[in-house]
Amino acid sequence: MLLRGTMQVNPAGELEIGGITASTLAGKFGTPLYVIDEALFRENCRRYREAFGPDNRVVYAGKALLCTAVCRLAEEEGLCLDVASGGELYTALKAGFPPERIYFHGNNKSPEEIRQGLEAGVGRFVVDSLYELDLLSRLAGEAGKRPVILLRLTPGIEAHTHEYVRTGQIDSKFGLPIATGQALAGVRRALACPNLKLLGLHCHIGSQIFDLEPFREAARVMLSFAAEVQAATGWFPEELNLGGGLGIYYVSGDDPPAIEELAAAVLGAVRQTCAELGVPQPRVVVEPGRSIAGPAGTTLYTVGAVKEIPGVRLYVMVDGGMNDNIRPALYQARYEAALANRITDEPTATVTVAGKCCESGDVLIQNVRLPYPAPGDILAVPATGAYNYTMSMNYNRLPRPAMVLVKEGRAEVIVSRESLEDLVRNDRVPDGLWK
Repeated sequence: MLLRGTMQVNPAGELEIGGITASTLAGKFGTPLYVIDEALFRENCRRYREAFGPDNRVVYAGKALLCTAVCRLAEEEGLCLDVASGGELYTALKAGFPPERIYFHGNNKSPEEIRQGLEAGVGRFVVDSLYELDLLSRLAGEAGKRPVILLRLTPGIEAHTHEYVRTGQIDSKFGLPIATGQALAGVRRALACPNLKLLGLHCHIGSQIFDLEPFREAARVMLSFAAEVQAATGWFPEELNLGGGLGIYYVSGDDPPAIEELAAAVLGAVRQTCAELGVPQPRVVVEPGRSIAGPAGTTLYTVGAVKEIPGVRLYVMVDGGMNDNIRPALYQARYEAALANRITDEPTATVTVAGKCCESGDVLIQNVRLPYPAPGDILAVPATGAYNYTMSMNYNRLPRPAMVLVKEGRAEVIVSRESLEDLVRNDRVPDGLWK
């Protein structure tokens, strides 16, 4: 297992994160447990900010990992924040995140969510459709406001990643396609809306991308379109938002570019394309999520049953599963793992790590080499900071895990573990049901 951030192996052969052993964290807070390495999260924010420089913007993609404490971390590190629902916006506002630094995404914002954003005074609405453009214009007029907007476009780029996380191709539920003429129609309509201020253009080509060329191509396509818009309307974007998507290391063989390499590729493509087209250089905006939060997170589990089927498979059951990490079932995502309480022991077994849900597909990791496990061992799965907690659920009425933030020997709960009472809190039995 690759160690990252403040992870280290202490002299007793145990894994430490933020100066605390995994077994101590498990014993104090229980398992499953999401552990966030504060130092690494902050370091990733700073690397993005420094790589893209003061003239551009880094917007943390809250869908990757969001709670009030994470909002505070992003705010303290000088990042803006991307929210994609009324719930995410509410979380950001409860955390005290400056609304003028919030980008409000979503491909089907409800009228209530739009009003919420207008009332809060979010810095940017990222408009996803002509329907939303008209709806936002009407609601802004009713509220006596003139919000700043970006138009989300689909540039027709198919990034080499899982089909479920490709978002830049023409056939997508997101954005206005350039190739069909809908993007230009959207710009014209936005410019004609007196209640809206069109500031820029947005695109996002997908997630978990290792190749830098699609990012360069997205910049070229978007700027070429912007030049066509300028020729047709006289308007040119002040802000070019190229989304996120940089991949991270999950398993051996993954080779993601560094944050600094991404910045050099994107900014270089923007400079070169603007020079070739003879157009002004807009402010560049990026929206990283996974590459900030993902490496900073580790999930701890307690091993329960160990089931060996001779000549077939060795199953190791843990006290979590698809409820706290749906990605293996949804995307066939792969992870590494280690027995955190005896991480220096020789791997002697090839095991399949399975969860406790009543689904055959509830398998977290297949064919990972570990020391022969025993009930009570602590299993650590790294790179689980992104799209784990935010996609967690209560299938089989399992409570969602707690999340702790660790740094320099301290651990603080930033999301409490759900209780059994939480599971029934919103249940209702209608009067007369049993009559």
